Amino acid sequence: MNSKKNQHSQNAKVYLIGSGMSALASAIYLEKDAGVPGKNIHIFEKDNIPGGACDGAGNKYDGFIIRGGRMHEMHYECYWELLSLIPSLENPNISVRDESYAFNERFVSNAQARLLKEGKKLDVSSYGLSLSQQADFLKLTFMSERSLKNKQIQDWFEPSFFETKLWLIWTSMFAFQKWSSLAEMRRYMKRFIHLVDGLHRLGGIMRTKYNQYDSVIRPMKKYLEEKGINFNMGKEVIDIDFDFSQGKKTATALHFKDNSQIQLEKHDVVFFTNGSITDSTDSGTWDTPAQLKGLAESSSWQLWKKIAAKDAAFGNPSTFCDNIDLQKWYSFTATLKDPTFHDYMENFSGNVDGTGGLVTLTDSNWLMSFVIARQPHFPNQPDDVKVFWGYGLYADKKGNYIDKTMAQCSGAEILQELYYHLKIQDLMKPISDAGKVNCIPVAMPFVDSLFMPRELGDRPDVIPKGSTNFAFIGQFAEAPKDCVFTVEYSVRTAQIAVYGLFDTDKEVHPMYDSAHNPKYLIAALKAISR
Repeated sequence: MNSKKNQHSQNAKVYLIGSGMSALASAIYLEKDAGVPGKNIHIFEKDNIPGGACDGAGNKYDGFIIRGGRMHEMHYECYWELLSLIPSLENPNISVRDESYAFNERFVSNAQARLLKEGKKLDVSSYGLSLSQQADFLKLTFMSERSLKNKQIQDWFEPSFFETKLWLIWTSMFAFQKWSSLAEMRRYMKRFIHLVDGLHRLGGIMRTKYNQYDSVIRPMKKYLEEKGINFNMGKEVIDIDFDFSQGKKTATALHFKDNSQIQLEKHDVVFFTNGSITDSTDSGTWDTPAQLKGLAESSSWQLWKKIAAKDAAFGNPSTFCDNIDLQKWYSFTATLKDPTFHDYMENFSGNVDGTGGLVTLTDSNWLMSFVIARQPHFPNQPDDVKVFWGYGLYADKKGNYIDKTMAQCSGAEILQELYYHLKIQDLMKPISDAGKVNCIPVAMPFVDSLFMPRELGDRPDVIPKGSTNFAFIGQFAEAPKDCVFTVEYSVRTAQIAVYGLFDTDKEVHPMYDSAHNPKYLIAALKAISR
């Protein structure tokens, strides 16, 4: 960590590379807590829309699209406090946090069709763990993270563990694979032990009123614009110069793809969102598959690789981005101008839309899951239009019905595979034939990058040792003990960066520590032994 915090916030210019949750949170803390004038805060984003992985867009004509959704729960201490500052777009008299709280009081998660097989609901009242598997599960929580470096989940658990209902719930809910980081799984077990008892029904899982772009990102952007923060969209940073003299690490210049550059002055600061799970994504159509892209089309990964080569303290991006076949998965968003599918699922599951959550098809070769959010999921979604989202973890396997890999499938073919598993092909054929449904597939090459087996130091410290004016933020900076793939992690790194580099009276919020609460430990023990 740097030895001296910036005490000249009024004169500082702060440059944020990337516009995801961590960058937007950083901008809010910089203006509110560090006293940096809004006009001195500049966000640079390669794309034309901010928000990173918290996205959502579309209309009833072209179809709606969400690449994915971030899980929420009550004990995101940093995240909910941040959203308490942001007025709701629909009712500026309440905050986004209170809007979300009220929504979740009305629509409580209680999934009654969490796992399906052959189109029928499986009994998930028992997680199906043997005594030895229970022991392995518990033993892992007591291991040190240092001892688990580069280990995969399959190095710890016996093969039969991956056939249990607990694993099917876990892998589909969090997108862990057998080859994912054991250390990361341990963090999840400790961080979310208070949720273990209700995992089979998604108990304790919270949602936003609309998709996360409309419910969270748009209000944050409006708040920041009113504070004078500068959004520079379509502006890509391709390199950063550093001065490494006298044992210090000082960013000195930013270089842009359009050949422009910024020379950093004495009190200027740079925050970099290194790595991105939505970099290089590609969308298909009803008739065409999404195309898998990679490092050549990426922005954040290329920049991180370039600066990591300059100093070992800047982490090891190759750990997270060089094995696309182990990191990719495909999602899809269906838009229907007909209520038949949603009516069927409500009657079949017993869940009103917005209360059921993820449904996983356990006999799907793709391990396909889908979720029906509360409708409307977009503010511009008409009453007669329905939307749902899904994804598959094993995109290189051929379907059970469609003789293609998921990666090779168009939106129409993905829905045919889904209807096959639900045994509703005849029910849905007239809707498809009438052109009342669209489905947009998305290829995401880096979406599971954050779960790749790693060593300490592969993720750089938020403020590397010796840094005077530079911080990493987001999912690939190190926030000890907290869990990647969460909005809480992004906001926590923003707090660490701002409160670490600037002289404020603020401290990073402590993590909710359910792992040492006897109430939750006993409930978790009972749950895994059911």
